Amino acid sequence: MATFFGEVVVAPSRAGLDEEEEEREETPEDREIRRELEKKREIDVLWSGMAQEPFVCSRFVVAIGRNAAAFLSSFILDSVCWEVVGVVKLWNEWCRTSSTTNVLPTDSFCLFYRLISDPTVLLCQCSCYVAEDQQYQWLEKVFGSMQKEGLQVTILSTCPVADYKTQESTLTLASPFLKALKTKEFQEQVCCPLLEQPNIVRDLPAAVLSYCQVWQIPAVLYQCYTDVIKLDTVTIEAFKPLLSSKTLKSLVKDASESTKMLKKFLTATESHSNIYI
Repeated sequence: MATFFGEVVVAPSRAGLDEEEEEREETPEDREIRRELEKKREIDVLWSGMAQEPFVCSRFVVAIGRNAAAFLSSFILDSVCWEVVGVVKLWNEWCRTSSTTNVLPTDSFCLFYRLISDPTVLLCQCSCYVAEDQQYQWLEKVFGSMQKEGLQVTILSTCPVADYKTQESTLTLASPFLKALKTKEFQEQVCCPLLEQPNIVRDLPAAVLSYCQVWQIPAVLYQCYTDVIKLDTVTIEAFKPLLSSKTLKSLVKDASESTKMLKKFLTATESHSNIYI
């Protein structure tokens, strides 16, 4: 504490202590704990019904987050046309994936579906959080299972509209809205305006797009900026322009069934939330 104005007071520092702690040798108990944590954070990708690996995949659609996953369930997935062929099991501080394929919108899960009439078309619903130190594992184990030649990837995700950088106030933006980001190899027309600089994408969507850029895989990311965090009808329907894209056009199911499925998802979510009221 200073005794007069202008006196130089040296603040206490833990720099020396930190260096000493870093130099301290790791004990056998420390090593065992670290190994157990690393083992627990390993990602397992379990495939079923695949004749061989790497398997041929022409179209791979990845929906990341509950709203994007609900969009696929409502407008694309049909139990008659699709079959579950894979699941990702992972654990981290924010996620415990469900061990069943009969999932609710509120569950944490990562499932893969194959189109029965064309086994080269694959969908992924990933509503679980994949931590930064697990993203490389996810990419290597998922994309490592499929041939990269002739592959095209479409990524759907959501993020808060507050993250969108623009000269105008985000309060005046009509959210939700879509922005696209694509790799150099993606030559098709995108279904919405491209994401402007200095905006960036992050987490698993960014990791997937970066992986595709490095491996020269045609890929496009459609990011929905929304002001609603929970499962939301308006946010889900913001992805509807993508139904006219070359990738999804042939996969769209009956519109009346889509509406029923969307209502079912929202009803299930509301029922789950009311448990805690």
